[in-house]
Amino acid sequence: MSCREGLMSPQTETKASVGFKAGVKDYKLTYYTPDYETKDTDILAAFRVTPQPGVP
Repeated sequence: MSCREGLMSPQTETKASVGFKAGVKDYKLTYYTPDYETKDTDILAAFRVTPQPGVP
């Protein structure tokens, strides 16, 4: 065993919760809330995306 091995903490394994498993989730299950109404404290942002030549 080298000095470096003795300093490393043991590896642990954790299981991802249902909300954090890899993969694509249906938009409406994670973000879409049709009855949401904005509040005075909400911060709304808009971004302009300009297509670049040669970028798919």
